[in-house]
Amino acid sequence: MSNSINYGQLMHQALQGLVAKVLGDVAENGLPGEHHFFITFDTHAPGLDLPDWLRQQYPDDMTIVLQEWFKDLSVDSDGFSVTLNFGDEQVPMYIPFDAIRTFVDPSVEFGLRFEEAEEPPHEDESAAPDPLSTEARGDEDDDATGGATGDATNDAKGDAEVVSLDHFRK
Repeated sequence: MSNSINYGQLMHQALQGLVAKVLGDVAENGLPGEHHFFITFDTHAPGLDLPDWLRQQYPDDMTIVLQEWFKDLSVDSDGFSVTLNFGDEQVPMYIPFDAIRTFVDPSVEFGLRFEEAEEPPHEDESAAPDPLSTEARGDEDDDATGGATGDATNDAKGDAEVVSLDHFRK
């Protein structure tokens, strides 16, 4: 058993479950009211089934819209499949939940942004560094104001930003 709880990974899995539940309900009952979804995903994610011509056109990520016309929406434990219309061509695709970067329903101003999921720590790894150490904060060169450097929203692991309070102490 691990010696820590990986809340980030647990939250990531819970939010993927929310997306799966919403898409599963839509697959069964259709879109209710004015709901529609903008789903952005990584076009090079493992398990993604996308035609090569679309992958070439969207080399990093792609946003699809589930609104007026889509068919064959189905959801499984790892992702969803759907057929969309590109020009006059019906294109089936499979998108793993791990490939999703954003899920937005603008009709109710709801959105999720998924960071890269962290790998769970292995039991044989040494203990995590002290979260207040400069090594863990990544701000070895604190500026004169004493604030932490770096932007938590741009952190590749999605960790919380640690702010030094030394500047405010008397």
